[in-house]
Amino acid sequence: MDSNMTIVRPAYFIIMGFSGIPHVNYYYLFLLVLYIMSVVENGIVMALICFDQSLKTPKYIAVFNLVFVDMVGSSALVPKVIDTFWFDHKYISYSNCLTYSFFYYVLLTMQSLNLALLSFDRLIAITFPLRYQIIVNLKTMFSLVAACWIISIFDMLVAVGFLIRLSFCRSVVINSYFCDYGPLYELACNDYRPNDIISTVIPVFILWAPLLFILISYMCIGAALAKIAGGQDRMKAFKTCSAHIMLVIIFYLPILVTFNVAAKMPRNAGIISLSLAAVIPPAFNPLIYVLQTEEIKLSLKKMLNKMKQSKIALK
Repeated sequence: MDSNMTIVRPAYFIIMGFSGIPHVNYYYLFLLVLYIMSVVENGIVMALICFDQSLKTPKYIAVFNLVFVDMVGSSALVPKVIDTFWFDHKYISYSNCLTYSFFYYVLLTMQSLNLALLSFDRLIAITFPLRYQIIVNLKTMFSLVAACWIISIFDMLVAVGFLIRLSFCRSVVINSYFCDYGPLYELACNDYRPNDIISTVIPVFILWAPLLFILISYMCIGAALAKIAGGQDRMKAFKTCSAHIMLVIIFYLPILVTFNVAAKMPRNAGIISLSLAAVIPPAFNPLIYVLQTEEIKLSLKKMLNKMKQSKIALK
């Protein structure tokens, strides 16, 4: 970029993602339902982990962080989408747009890294059961969670830092449902090749590297389970991984489909698929944990029994 060039930063951008879709108000209502599900379900799981002493374990530190990220991510995205399109507030200031993009991608990165953390927990629990409490203790898990936050924030600071150097002297219309990184930098009228490189390189570290680690972890877990003599013991050990496997599928499958198919879809279909990939995991992750994890189910039953006993005592 020419050092003498004046950087043009517009007062606002216009988000036009869902424009022109017939009966789109029904889709906003669907997003609202998913958001309410996400807040209620994630709130319940967070409360269970906070108040049940039996869940104060390294594994549930990572689970708590995941449901916290899911709830905050949904709260950052869905109300803004509904306000933008349902109530037709499509203008967003330059600084708010960059801030929105930063927090959206930090939380997306944390979801991916957190799934890798849970995979690490299961890997050590099954392949090194006798050393599990030494390797994976509370201090280790808190340190790993903190490291994930630092990586997420640093990566997105770099990405947004390269947005600041761009000059927007043409269109200010963003063809996405939020201040999406790609559609945003493509509006620039100066050289955005560094941003193009960043948008290619960063996903390798925040999405595909964690997915590769998860796949390798489960290959090692599969090899360890194959050495277990009893089929019942093997199934019991595998069941402890079932909830995590479902979380990985529900997070990565929509992203993989979107990355591979979205370019061939009509613009509106691609935007809807991207938005679904963002809102479905937070709504269904806690439901999977409640249904698939014995400790969570037991904790929920205890909480419901206490509430029932309290109502009886008040009467």
